[in-house]
Amino acid sequence: MEESNSKRRVVFLVSDRTGISVEILSRNLLSQFEGITFDHVTMPFVDTVDKANAARAEINRVVVMEAAPPLVFSTLVREDLREILAGCDAIVMDFFQAFVTPLEQELGMPASQTMGRTHGLIDAGDYRARIEAVDFTLSHDDGLGVPDYAAADVILAGVSRSGKTPTCLYLALQYHVRAANYPLTPDDLAQGMLPAPLEHHQAKVVGLTISPQRLQQIRDRRRPGSAYAGLRQCQTELRQADALFRGASLPVFDATEASIEELATNISHTLQIGRHRQS
Repeated sequence: MEESNSKRRVVFLVSDRTGISVEILSRNLLSQFEGITFDHVTMPFVDTVDKANAARAEINRVVVMEAAPPLVFSTLVREDLREILAGCDAIVMDFFQAFVTPLEQELGMPASQTMGRTHGLIDAGDYRARIEAVDFTLSHDDGLGVPDYAAADVILAGVSRSGKTPTCLYLALQYHVRAANYPLTPDDLAQGMLPAPLEHHQAKVVGLTISPQRLQQIRDRRRPGSAYAGLRQCQTELRQADALFRGASLPVFDATEASIEELATNISHTLQIGRHRQS
């Protein structure tokens, strides 16, 4: 494979709905191929013949501009739309066809090919639990709502910009977990013990850590050139936080390489909270 082909590829994500599912599936697959930069182009709501033709035309337009053919991931439900997309001069991977055809054969009946069918499968109680969890998480972000920590399923503690907020939101959205988070300030770290608001709920507290280099990169984007973003400051805070976590015997999760999805899933599974709760 040529150097230009091996280092960069354009990726089209085509869906007849929001495109969230195809994005998650494709990113998980492509994460296995290190050293390649993937430029993602999302094409949501491709739900008519005209839109499918327009998507094919745009993909073919990019084909002639690139050294290597684009990768196309699709979750289109309708067969006529999938056939249009299959006519692209690109590498087309049809998730729907890959999974539905074997299921049709095994179950002995054709799929309905109804777009948006998953919306009819939502359980009202399940949906309500998710909304309540999200509301709780938003109102207990970054040290807010301390008096209500007794109602939390988990409390994430960590230094500033270690990934607490997005992890909590994913826990709420996907696992219906009432997740609060508490930022460890330099004053908290200097004391070397759990802050009082966490001490009373220690069984629910987990630590979030990250490498100093990664933390420095994240902070520098927020406050470029500041002492807050300096590598030495990051190293000091993380060293103190890790000592605090060990002293309190907290479970600790590393956000350096893990995605938000992985972090949330590991926390939910390890603590047996939310939809991973044991019966």
